[in-house]
Amino acid sequence: MTYKLLWVDDEIELLKAHILFLEKKGYQVETVTNGYDALDRCGEEAFDLILLDENMPGLSGLETLNRVKELLPATPVVMVTKSEEEHIMEQAIGAKIADYLIKPVNPTQILLTLKKNIQQKEIVTEHTQSNYQQDFSRLGLLISDASSIDEWKDVYKRLTYWELQLSETESGMQEMLAMQRREANTEFAKFIRKNYMRWMENPEERPVMSPDIFKRTIFPLLDQGEKVFLIVIDNFRYDQWRMLLGEIADSFTVDENLYCSILPTATQYARNAIFSGLMPNDIARMFPDLWVDEDSEEGKNLNEEPLVRTQLERYRRRDSFSYHKINHSGTAEKFVSQIPALMKNNLNVVVLNFIDMLSHARTESLMVRELASNEAAYRSITQSWLRHSAVSGLFRSLASQDCTVVLTTDHGSIRCYNPIKVIGDRNTNTNLRYKLGKNLSYNPKEVFEIKSPTRAGLPSPNLSTAYIFATQDDFFAYPNNYNYYVGYYKDTFQHGGISMEEMLIPLITLKGKKR
Repeated sequence: MTYKLLWVDDEIELLKAHILFLEKKGYQVETVTNGYDALDRCGEEAFDLILLDENMPGLSGLETLNRVKELLPATPVVMVTKSEEEHIMEQAIGAKIADYLIKPVNPTQILLTLKKNIQQKEIVTEHTQSNYQQDFSRLGLLISDASSIDEWKDVYKRLTYWELQLSETESGMQEMLAMQRREANTEFAKFIRKNYMRWMENPEERPVMSPDIFKRTIFPLLDQGEKVFLIVIDNFRYDQWRMLLGEIADSFTVDENLYCSILPTATQYARNAIFSGLMPNDIARMFPDLWVDEDSEEGKNLNEEPLVRTQLERYRRRDSFSYHKINHSGTAEKFVSQIPALMKNNLNVVVLNFIDMLSHARTESLMVRELASNEAAYRSITQSWLRHSAVSGLFRSLASQDCTVVLTTDHGSIRCYNPIKVIGDRNTNTNLRYKLGKNLSYNPKEVFEIKSPTRAGLPSPNLSTAYIFATQDDFFAYPNNYNYYVGYYKDTFQHGGISMEEMLIPLITLKGKKR
């Protein structure tokens, strides 16, 4: 592909050698000697990049720049000048120039700025694609050899790294990566099948899981005298955390970890386990008034504040704490204004529900599904929410306080494509990634089944209750009205089952750099 340049300089005759150099590199260079001619040419034709001298008689470089931006707002302009005056640089940068070169320039400098501003996407795509190809086989070995939760965390982080890298390019490698991720989730499900019940029966052998967050992370910080803000973003995946990191990295020092959610990877189970420090069956047994059964009309997450209190009391802790649930910007703004007063507490717990609300809205609204049509768009909406909502003010305010922020979630979600038939009675729950009931009919080869729920720390409403969990990108569908059901829920983000995206989730410690 040939790129077309416009070079504007009143001493263009002195730049013949540079122009010949660029033409040999495949660029087409058109020249003019003043700002008025430059504006005429920009009104007649589009250019891939404009090289603009700052010091010209008649219309100055800065005046020309402003008018060029009106005609060709998307065209990168590189200012070339003898002046090293700071105010000239600031005015040019303020006008959103692409680059700033000080005369005398050499041809290599110009070539570099052209590649950076015109061909960057192509070069980055080629480079990223080549690096992923080189890493493909090594990543395949990591997937096939992974035998511990730490190794699976490394696999998931590596896959997410490449997904974020490739999503910024026009590479055709994204489908290959998606296939490798599906392979990884298949092997991860085998790993969970093999180890999950052993973890439940031998808690000392398990990795950090939902009931362990307070004991292993929050209490040690409180014991060190830290003021702790625990922020739980419902349904928050690791790739979304990496997008959020880009927004807050300048304000915080970051200690990044992943932990493993319990099953089902759903709010009622996983988040209540975090706040109580107990497995769901123990909550139902010890605090029956605080546990809400699946078939209850009552909200499943209404008792979080008292569950936190039961955990503090069980460990005989006297930490003062507050609990806040934020569902919209108005609530967030009010909370931000309260932060200085909340610093008197040892612990402040904050639940943010936006991403879970987005996930459900994407299922129910065609417009939202269009806006979040793929993984990259879903992440982008998350990033936009942080950048433009009151939550950005929340993080800025916390960065300036003498406190430690623990940022985590109860579970992630996975984009589902493959329907699996399951039959249950009218009391069977409605979640698409896990089912529980006493008369479930399914293909046991397609699911992870738990026939003794109490051994897995789960409530058993009936003696014959069983739990089944979807793996990979499967979701459960009923045979009646099957085609409508599948059409409605296919390509939606769901949670409750077994996948890296749902189970391997962020556990981040943040400390403000200005504290």
